[in-house]
This record gives sequence, C-alpha cells and structure tokens, in this order.
Amino acid sequence: MISYKTEAGGGTTDYAVEIFYDAIKKNKYECFLKDDAALPMMFMPDAIDSTIRLMETEQDKLSVHSSYNLGGISFTPKELAGEIKKIQPGFEITYNPDFRQHIAESWPASIDDSVARKDWGCTYKYGLKEMTGIMLEEIKKKLG
Repeated sequence: MISYKTEAGGGTTDYAVEIFYDAIKKNKYECFLKDDAALPMMFMPDAIDSTIRLMETEQDKLSVHSSYNLGGISFTPKELAGEIKKIQPGFEITYNPDFRQHIAESWPASIDDSVARKDWGCTYKYGLKEMTGIMLEEIKKKLG
C-alpha cells in the first residue's frame, strides 16, 4: 500500500514510500532493492475505492466469498525513479540491495486480479504517473 499519510516502516515494499520522502528532503534515494525488482503495489485511494465497490456489489455477482486479489500497479524502483525525475529532474537514485532483495525475489511481480475485474468490474484510477505526481505534491505539503 502506498500512501503519503503514513511514512514507511522498513518493509520490503516500503521503498515505494521512502523514495518520495527522500526525493523531497534530499533529492536522492538509496534503494535497498535492485533497479529491476518489480513488485505489486496499490495506491491507497484505489484500495479504498475497490473495497467500497466490492461492498456495493450484489452478492449473486460474486464468485468468490472469501477474498479477491487486487492488482493495482506493478513497477520497479528504476521505473518509479524515472517518473520522479520527470517532475524533479535533479533527482538521483543509487542501489544497494540488502536482505529485502531476497524477500522481493520470492514475491510475484504482479497480482492476477482477473476474477475481481470479471465479477464486479474492478478497475484502478491511478497509474504510476498519476500516483507519483500526487505523492510528491502531498508530501511537500505535509513536510511544509
């Protein structure tokens, strides 16, 4: 989950939040994953919208009665840094993989959400570009 309201706590996917804070504070980031480590992520507004849409769907349209996979967006640290550089051209990223790289390698690069799309029309409003713009803008406001 990616949100500007809460800072990262040290997990494997937390680079996707830390990078924005460091981009604003230092205009650089040292990533603890390799540049090509694709991981599934979801921007918080899409998670909230998806949850509401699922709750509003008629029961007889649901083929799953325990949980649905939600795919959101998948990207690599290099792709995310590229989007940040479009807004902050001086931004720099370096890579120093640690133990979390091994964890990332055990996860899928993306999530199959085809059943959610079929059953209740799950879609996402935010892609990498849109999310990046909002994250940078809102963290700037938050940090003053």
